[in-house]
Amino acid sequence: MIVAVKKLNENEWANFCHKLWPDTEAEEFISERKKGSLPYEYLYYEGKKPVGFISLSLRHDYVEGTTSSPVAYLEGIYVEPEYRGKQIGTELIRFAKNWAKEHGCRELASDCELENVASSRFHEKCGFKEVNRIICYVMKVDE
Repeated sequence: MIVAVKKLNENEWANFCHKLWPDTEAEEFISERKKGSLPYEYLYYEGKKPVGFISLSLRHDYVEGTTSSPVAYLEGIYVEPEYRGKQIGTELIRFAKNWAKEHGCRELASDCELENVASSRFHEKCGFKEVNRIICYVMKVDE
């Protein structure tokens, strides 16, 4: 069962976010959600136990490889390791596609780090097509 994140279940959601993005503490996700910057967050329940989440957004700026706007964007997806391989991720992606249609989108986009082979395989297995690879650089201008 997939349910929207509410005050009642936001701690479980924030803990999953921290597992996916360990450089950010769970409290920061809750703070951002309170500001309204994370409005499309959903938890996946196996019975009464939350075992994963999906984070979605609507992007109106350019999204690599897309031809329409807005674009539904998969910001993050996480399933507890012991529940992987049970089609939960696939069900979350199916949910995301339906969510995208409901929000007037014709495309669902996502990304992953170049070295994240598991994520890349998951995306391809779910039907995403790779559109670009990029390496980003930065330089201090005052050095």
